[in-house]
Order: sequence, then structure tokens, then C-alpha cells
Amino acid sequence: MTETKSGQIVALGGGGFSMRAGYTALDHFILGLARREQSRVCFVPTASADSATYIAKFYRAFGNRCTATDLTLCDPPALPRQPARTTDLADFVAAQDVFYVGGGNTAHLLALWRLHGLDKLLREAWMRGAVLAGISAGMICWFDAGLTDSFGGLEALSNGLGLIAGSACPHYDGESERRGRYHDLIMSGFAGGYAADDDVALHFTGAELTDVVSERRGARAYRVERKGDQIVETPLAARLLEPTS
Repeated sequence: MTETKSGQIVALGGGGFSMRAGYTALDHFILGLARREQSRVCFVPTASADSATYIAKFYRAFGNRCTATDLTLCDPPALPRQPARTTDLADFVAAQDVFYVGGGNTAHLLALWRLHGLDKLLREAWMRGAVLAGISAGMICWFDAGLTDSFGGLEALSNGLGLIAGSACPHYDGESERRGRYHDLIMSGFAGGYAADDDVALHFTGAELTDVVSERRGARAYRVERKGDQIVETPLAARLLEPTS
């Protein structure tokens, strides 16, 4: 049977509450995709080792706008009792409308999600119509592969969740070495894919790109591929979002 991909993915190259003070236009865009008006939005800070400061930023941004929750895996009191799919974790994930994944170490994020079965639970939630969103590590994780600094320098990561084919590169204009390194990897055989500037998000319905949005004029995304002996960047014009009040 062919799977029906009914959920949405919002992959942020940068921006949102993670990089700015408070609730931003990209955050508002993500919240507007939820299935329910009084939506349940879950922050997943695994990549930052469940940073308390990061979690507090999320609640300051979202606490009065939805039913805000968080899911921590690094803090020992919050760990499931078994490194397997527990009923409590499955029920919690199934109750959420939006998952907003923070930035940090993508490799650690993927390892912990797989240890606790969260990778499978998030896929199932997506198939049921949930919104999966995230910045930086929270962008890369949904793709087959990505350019990450999880290992020290900027290196290839090839074991993403594979909900979206190809690779991802966040912070395309925000970190000076990203663009050249991404090009070099693709020239050497790494999968082509999508790059997004800071303040830009790629919006996928199922696994199909349906929109590109930005909270900064002039920021954009790109489709980056190898064609013959050169790298071709195809600009993807970003729709500018209205500022939030």
C-alpha cells in the first residue's frame, strides 16, 4: 500500500524565536498551519541537550498563543523508563498538532530520537497530518542528508529521517563557509538539495515543496544541484511575511 503523506514540514534555515526576541513572523506562519485553532505546539530541544534557556525562550514566544508543551530526552528525570516506544511517549506525541525542533547538534538529535523511538512516532504523526517544523538541526533532520557542524567542522551527515529526499543546508547566508562547503560536497557526490538563508523557511506539503516564506526582505532559498562539472543554484523566491505585533 502506498503511504499517504498528509502532514506538513517547515524547514527553517534560520530565524524564528530561536534567533530573535519573542514571537516572529515565521513562528506565526508555523502556528497558522495547525489543524486546530487552539493547537498543541510541542518544542523539541534535543539538539541543544534540552537547554533550559532555549525552552524558556519557546514558552515566552508561544505560551500565550497555543497549548505549549515540550518534550525532553536528555534530562534524566524526563527519560522514558525504557529506550523503546513507551505508551506514554506515543500517546503524548499523538496528541500534538505541531512539533517545533530547535537547533544544535543534529547527530545527537538523531541518535537520541532513534534510541527512544521518537523518529518513528514523529513520522507517524506527520502521516496523520501533524506539522513538523524546525531550525538548523531541526531543518536538516527531516531530509535524507545535510550539511552539519555536529562533528566540529562543516561535514556531511547522511542518516537523516528521509521524509524529504535529498539534502539540506541551513544558514546559507548567515555563516560564510556554508555555501562553498555545500558546493564542494555536492561536487564530490553528496546529494543535492535545498539551501535556505537565515530568516527563510521551506514549506512542504507531504514531501512536495509548496511555498517559500521569509521574515526578512531579500532573503531566499535555493535548489542546489550538480549538473555535469558545475554546481547550479536555482533561486527560490521567498514570499515576505507580514511582521507580527
